[in-house]
Amino acid sequence: MQRFRHRLNLQLFSGEKTEPATPKKKQESRKKGQVAKSQEIPSALILLFSFMFLNLFSGFYKENVYRLFTVTFQDYILMPVTPENVRVIFMNMAYHAMIVLAPLMLVGMVFAVLGNYVQIGFLLTGEPLIMKFSKLNPIEGFKKIFGMRSLVEFLKSCLKMSIIGIFTFTSLWKEKEQLMKLGHVPLPDILSFTASLTVKLGLQFGFIMLILAFFDYLYQRYEYEKNLRMSKQDIKDEYKKTEGDPLIKGKIREKQRRMAIQRMMQEIPKADVIITNPTHFAIAIQYDASKMEAPTVIAKGMDYIALKIRSVAKEHGIITMENKPLARALYDQVEIGEAIPGDMFQAVAEVLAYVYKLKGKVK
Repeated sequence: MQRFRHRLNLQLFSGEKTEPATPKKKQESRKKGQVAKSQEIPSALILLFSFMFLNLFSGFYKENVYRLFTVTFQDYILMPVTPENVRVIFMNMAYHAMIVLAPLMLVGMVFAVLGNYVQIGFLLTGEPLIMKFSKLNPIEGFKKIFGMRSLVEFLKSCLKMSIIGIFTFTSLWKEKEQLMKLGHVPLPDILSFTASLTVKLGLQFGFIMLILAFFDYLYQRYEYEKNLRMSKQDIKDEYKKTEGDPLIKGKIREKQRRMAIQRMMQEIPKADVIITNPTHFAIAIQYDASKMEAPTVIAKGMDYIALKIRSVAKEHGIITMENKPLARALYDQVEIGEAIPGDMFQAVAEVLAYVYKLKGKVK
């Protein structure tokens, strides 16, 4: 009973997602568009650098906005309303608006792209756009609406709005005296003060949003890593898919080894001599002066395979000679199909000469 409980606990534990995601799973998740990303970072960068751009080129914007209002209230208002005049006024106002807004929109676009790039790098995938009927499941939809993630997003939005609201109130409260005097100052001074205060608040909001976005990114990364966690069984299954089942790979290697031994055994009848240890090693040597520059090892083996080599050699009447040092040296230094090295020429030549003498054969 205790053993059964122990196995059950092991199975339950192996099913828990407690292990960090493997690089392969992270790569697959990235291909699907699932990455650790905070939407707050691009928004904060757009806000901050847009107001920085306005602050740096305040003179340019002041001149163009002032010119737009001047032309509108001094010239356009006096023109008769005709189709031709309306077209001209519309084109001129659109042109002035484009001059004012285009640089600002370009800055926003650049930092929107940059805000995503610094988080996830370059990523282009259409996987999130694929229609999936599982997304239409109302139960899953309610889980997303009333789930923990939605609650966290709601609390995060409340916190962000509270901080911005408090900061806005305190900033405007400091300027209350100037705000109360706006009704008694000329229009250009009102516009100048309002623009200056707006840019100042925008820059401060941008810094605050950027700080909040950094913490949001850390939270999103934590959630991403948490959702990608794997169980020990998941890691084993992934390894089997990637590297193959160890049992199957072992069987394949065993079959390949048997086929190699079988091919090697078929070469033994061509050997001139079998050099042995005598029991632990056996090396089959072949030499054909018309085809080979030096004697070649065509088969070798240790223990059981050495016994098989000697058995096949005996069946085909191949001479077996005992030479312990030479057999060990050949087994360690020469692979099957390789010619013997020069430092072994003398020893192998003496063995072959003796074999040819026994056979009454000259090579």
